[in-house]
Amino acid sequence: MTYNTSVSTPAVASVQPVNHTQPQPQPAARTLKVALDVHLAQYTVAMQYDGSTPKPTQRFSPKNFLLWVEKQIAQGWRVITCYEAGPFGYVLHRQLTALGATNYVICPRNWDDGHKRVKTDRTDARAMLTALDRFVAGNPHALALVRAPTETQERLRSESRLRQSLKGDLKMIAQRGRGLALQYGYRLKGPWYGPRLWSALPVPDWLRELLAPLRQAALALEPLVAQQTQKIEAASTNPKPKGLGGLSQQIIDREVGDWNRFQNRGQVSSYTGMCPGENSSGPRHQQGHLTKCGNPRLRWALCETAWRLLRHQPDYHWCKKLAPRMQGASGSRRKQLIVALARGFAVDWWRLQTQQTTPQKLGLLMNP
Repeated sequence: MTYNTSVSTPAVASVQPVNHTQPQPQPAARTLKVALDVHLAQYTVAMQYDGSTPKPTQRFSPKNFLLWVEKQIAQGWRVITCYEAGPFGYVLHRQLTALGATNYVICPRNWDDGHKRVKTDRTDARAMLTALDRFVAGNPHALALVRAPTETQERLRSESRLRQSLKGDLKMIAQRGRGLALQYGYRLKGPWYGPRLWSALPVPDWLRELLAPLRQAALALEPLVAQQTQKIEAASTNPKPKGLGGLSQQIIDREVGDWNRFQNRGQVSSYTGMCPGENSSGPRHQQGHLTKCGNPRLRWALCETAWRLLRHQPDYHWCKKLAPRMQGASGSRRKQLIVALARGFAVDWWRLQTQQTTPQKLGLLMNP
């Protein structure tokens, strides 16, 4: 008996119906990762196309680099760049963003992980590119990102920092005069360059002549500091807790920029740098000095505010908790408690600025 093993099949249509309910697969976007070591006259650039081997580093002028990025984007590449925060601000970040690139400003660090004691622009760019590749692949700890402020926020912050720089210059010049007088056995106290004390300085004429240039510099800086202080204080129009002056409030808010950037109180404390360091392993748990890894200007302003809160806010919940411990405490212990108060107030101020609480709940007395 013979069996027919052939099986007939229905004809297959040359054009199949399209199922519009299912998304059609899209080709994966081509990614170009670029790491930059930025200098004023040139950029050292390390690049990697998709998952290929990184290309040899190249050098570009700032203008030519932007033209090159624009060309890569026009060719269909998704450009992801990064560079370290530094003295050049965020101009390059805004230029790259305007071109359509995704840019990350990152914290500066030592890229010589192997401690080979070889550090050049090329090695830094290559190491930065390796970290960027891991970051893009999904490792959020590969890079420490720096939040780029808006142009308005950056200008306001520069204004308050300029005032602090001028104040520091004035103190340096005054101290230089005291050092010069001390060299010859004379002691100057207070603002010796002012009109009232200058005429009564107990120094000989030849020393007065030596101090005259320093006095002129100090007298030129003093009204500039007062002018900047008045301008910054005038910008503080919202109600403030008693003990928090307009200058301190503006410095704190301008250094932070946007309080909504923080998701929890731990992020606020970390940004201030007033968290204890830790060296723990296994059953051993050890906490040490402050990390001081945050914003130093913000930390200074918060500590100055904490001393005034201790005097003017007796009902504030942190003052109630820490004020009894200040009684009879040593100098170093008092500083530790002030840091704790400053850290607690930073968290409470964040909660106030983001409408999570009210001054009444915190026990704060407010000034109009």
